[in-house]
Amino acid sequence: MDSKTQALLDRTFEYGVKVLKFLVTLPSNDGFRVLKYQLTKSSTSIGANYEEAQAAESKDDFIHKVAISLKEARESHYWLRVLRALISTPSKQKILDNFITEAAEYKSIFSSIRVSAMKNRGINKTENGRR
Repeated sequence: MDSKTQALLDRTFEYGVKVLKFLVTLPSNDGFRVLKYQLTKSSTSIGANYEEAQAAESKDDFIHKVAISLKEARESHYWLRVLRALISTPSKQKILDNFITEAAEYKSIFSSIRVSAMKNRGINKTENGRR
């Protein structure tokens, strides 16, 4: 495994842990409970699926796992924006802003990895209705 891959694995792991640590500081009322549950799943799934991609059974399996990491980054970005809209504490808003920025970075990173892997596999980006 190259150093860039390991760095991204470490980074996504730390991201999931940081988000989980932040979520325990939020209220546990019904509205926040749903958001916390969704964000717990999506933020940790970014790294979990990239970790799985490292043991992919084929190039197609790798592409699929990276695509899931991308989808989870997109979902995390969404839920973080919802939380940001609901939270009025400046210190927590700043933390959320950092998480949102990082989720946006993951969207770009995993999109690039996916496109590169598809090119290496000889898959046209427009296959399966994607553009």
